[in-house]
Amino acid sequence: MGKFELPKLKYTFDALEPYIDKQTMEIHYGKHHQTYVDKLNAALEGKSELQSKSLKEILSDLGSLPEDIRTAIRNNGGGHFNHTLFWEIIAPFKEASAPSGKLAEVLNETFGNISIFEQQFADAATTRFGSGWAWLVVNKNGQLEVMSTPNQDNPIMEGKTPILCLDVWEHAYYLSYQNRRPEYIESFFNIIDWDVVAEKYEQAIS
Repeated sequence: MGKFELPKLKYTFDALEPYIDKQTMEIHYGKHHQTYVDKLNAALEGKSELQSKSLKEILSDLGSLPEDIRTAIRNNGGGHFNHTLFWEIIAPFKEASAPSGKLAEVLNETFGNISIFEQQFADAATTRFGSGWAWLVVNKNGQLEVMSTPNQDNPIMEGKTPILCLDVWEHAYYLSYQNRRPEYIESFFNIIDWDVVAEKYEQAIS
């Protein structure tokens, strides 16, 4: 058993329907995410100094990693971290929530209103060429920022703290949406657990 493990989900595979279908969840979580975990553990095998660190610590200092495992950890460590966050910040529609409290205030201050934020986030997700992720992050100045990254890269690698993300790899949506990525992105806004995002925001600025 390696250090890193597939996280437990707080909902069943079919709980996100109709926005994310059961089969996609089964494959995405049980196959794709599991593979990232397995390959990350394989890359870290025998590296006790690295195994003692958190994944955030490892990913925030990729340049210090041995060259022979750097790419494997970047891809698979990033894949594990990104997917773990993704599962945390989504929830069934009846349990999803709207932005509220301090986070809602800062979203309005930063972007103008929630609708403008959603449009900027959707634009980042739509225009990410090929595979990658869209993010809402807290940057080094403690400010909110929308960005995207390719492949399994993430904002930690740039010194930023992600609090919301959307997977725009085709494996995340193709069974239901085929080439209609914008439709998938629109659906995503129905299943965000903003209470969890708010907790992550508070942690990031504390």
